[in-house]
Amino acid sequence: MRRPHALFILHPCFFDAVYGPQDREELRKLTHFPEHCYSQAEIAARPEVLADVEFIYSSWGAPCLDEAFLNATPNLKAFFYAAGSIKGFVTEAFWERNIPITSAVKMNAIPVAEFALGEIILSQKWVWKYNQQIRELRDFPPDRQPPGLYGRTVAIISLGTIGCLVAEKLRHFDVRVIAYDPFASAEEASKLGVKLVSLEEAFATADVVSLHTPLLEETTGMIDGKLLSSMKKGAVFINTARGGLVKEPEMIEALSRRGDLFALIDHTTDEPPAKDSRLYTLPNVRLTPHIAGSTGSEIRRMGHCMVEEVRRFLNGEPLQWQITREKEKILA
Repeated sequence: MRRPHALFILHPCFFDAVYGPQDREELRKLTHFPEHCYSQAEIAARPEVLADVEFIYSSWGAPCLDEAFLNATPNLKAFFYAAGSIKGFVTEAFWERNIPITSAVKMNAIPVAEFALGEIILSQKWVWKYNQQIRELRDFPPDRQPPGLYGRTVAIISLGTIGCLVAEKLRHFDVRVIAYDPFASAEEASKLGVKLVSLEEAFATADVVSLHTPLLEETTGMIDGKLLSSMKKGAVFINTARGGLVKEPEMIEALSRRGDLFALIDHTTDEPPAKDSRLYTLPNVRLTPHIAGSTGSEIRRMGHCMVEEVRRFLNGEPLQWQITREKEKILA
């Protein structure tokens, strides 16, 4: 049986992290490819290497799938993307060619949901508040009665891939889960054990608000100071989505006025924030450096996912993680 010709095109620094030796060996049994990993720059300099390519294995550092690239790959049959969103490199020209593209976006969602769950649990034990106080006091604080998780209300903003995973994980805890998502049906929410509410109600009534909205033109800046100021005393805001969803100056102002609130931010508008940003100095803010997604060994899960997709494609089976033009618009 002839093995299709394939190429790895991604940022070389991610090659071994994403497609480890075992997964490359599995792919070698299925397809023919050079061991070399091509970067975008190499492909631009040597477009002739694309002429016979049928499969492309990619990840972060994927090539732009524009008209010029597609003209250079007349035999391309499928594109396998071992990372998250494909929004940054697909084009209308690509969709017009009807070439299947599959993404590990749901594999990348797993660690984000796990990270958000950890933040939710620890926030109700006041871990970050106590950490700050202990450093300042060099002693344990006198008030050691955090609310705990039992009976608390958690609001999920958007029931996309990650939001649904968070909701499913919260089923194992004694919490009330509400959600804002204008595109979710009451039936879908009910299956997740979630009650749909307005955005205003989500912020005003939840003890923890976890943001999982995709960054689109219409969602940019959707979280403003008014929403954050409406939060309950002692409430927590978590952003593992995108910084651009939040009007950052308004968030900073609200957190400055409301010292009882806490913000756990994994994504900021600028990464990292400017040196003089108050996000570094506000005592009720904890920043993490965009680590909620796949890191370390978690990255390998995405490459393995694509190996399974290649096997399905060659067996004539439906791709489990195929992205269509319609799905691409709504995926977080």
